[in-house]
Amino acid sequence: MGKTIAQKIFDAHVAEKPFSDTWVLKLDRVFCHEITTPVAIADLVEKKKDRVFDPSKIKVVIDHVTPAKDSKTALQGKMLRDWAHRNKIKDFFDIGANGVCHAIFPEKGYVRPGYTVIMGDSHTCTHGAFGAFAAGVGTTDLEVGILKGVCSFKEPKTIKFQLEGKLAPGVFAKDVILFIISQIGVNGATNCVMEFAGPIVDAMSMEARMTICNMAVEAGATSGICMPDMTTVEYLWPFINDEFASKEAALQEYRQWVSDADAQYEKVYTFDLSTLEPVATFGYKPDQVKPIREFAGTKVDQVYIGSCTNGRIEDLRAAAAVLREALDQGKTMPVGVRGILSPASTTIYKKAMEEGLISTFMEFGFCVTNPTCGACLGMSNGVLAEHEVCASTTNRNFNGRMGKGGMVHLMSPASAAATAVAGTITNSSMYKEG
Repeated sequence: MGKTIAQKIFDAHVAEKPFSDTWVLKLDRVFCHEITTPVAIADLVEKKKDRVFDPSKIKVVIDHVTPAKDSKTALQGKMLRDWAHRNKIKDFFDIGANGVCHAIFPEKGYVRPGYTVIMGDSHTCTHGAFGAFAAGVGTTDLEVGILKGVCSFKEPKTIKFQLEGKLAPGVFAKDVILFIISQIGVNGATNCVMEFAGPIVDAMSMEARMTICNMAVEAGATSGICMPDMTTVEYLWPFINDEFASKEAALQEYRQWVSDADAQYEKVYTFDLSTLEPVATFGYKPDQVKPIREFAGTKVDQVYIGSCTNGRIEDLRAAAAVLREALDQGKTMPVGVRGILSPASTTIYKKAMEEGLISTFMEFGFCVTNPTCGACLGMSNGVLAEHEVCASTTNRNFNGRMGKGGMVHLMSPASAAATAVAGTITNSSMYKEG
């Protein structure tokens, strides 16, 4: 019987199986940020176990509130800095050289096909886009991972999503994953791996694959995952070119991390997305989704573009293209609407400046902030007031997520930019019906 990619990764990393359905896996990477890791650090210090299993496999960033907004967040940052220094963790990204964790770690080449990755952050599933098993964990599991380099998981069960057809112009990965969640519900993949395959995925960039894997957790999944291919190799090539004689050799190596044709799945969903149109969320659950055309006249107070879901360079390019078209028509930010752009890393910020994207956003009337998670979870840099409405490229629309009493409509960067132009939720001119 064939195996899924998740089963193959588990087989290759098992340290022990203390129970029939429990796998203790050796970890290739432990990622850390300043919100969840200080709790683990404090507990390890109290237990006199202030050490790490391998400083080269631990990567650290300050990203959720950056720069610090108050004494508490300043202390969290200090604890992380001091801990990284004490334990000789070389890959620590402080303010000025940082980025949102699930954007900066891939762009540094820290995730490879077949890897196991944990972090004290639910959207760690993003890294499955590289053909890795990546999962968010709680404080105890994070502590054990830091200290011993292992983590326990239940035996992986995989749900396959076969995505057929070709996306219409103006339909993006964000529309794809919102549609999928709407079809299976927020508990539709609980405790499972969501495996994405088919022509739609094959045609996606790594940035787009990270978007769909990022939101797997919104359907209850432990991880999202894509098969490694030449697109994966091309993205990683600057980091792996001294390991392989050629890109073809790298691909041959990475093809071991592909599900077998006769692999067994919990379920298989097949969707033809040729007629999919841009969508957005309504209400307070990520599975409450409908076409953007049905939002006609829905006013917004804020448009937010950024986050670990859609703050990468191709996201900024799409949004800036919409805004540039509006500027060429003499339009700027409507009265009563504010726009916030937060590039997902300093590298992305710099590239966006070089390409003239930042100036486009600013000319239209956006506030451009440093890389941060802040607004996404209502901590800083774009918190909503009660009854305010935000069109956002983030990943959660829970009640109060971006501010008490605020409403968040999740959508793609192109749709968010078009909404900024109109002042109401609307499709971008990029969208052409198939």
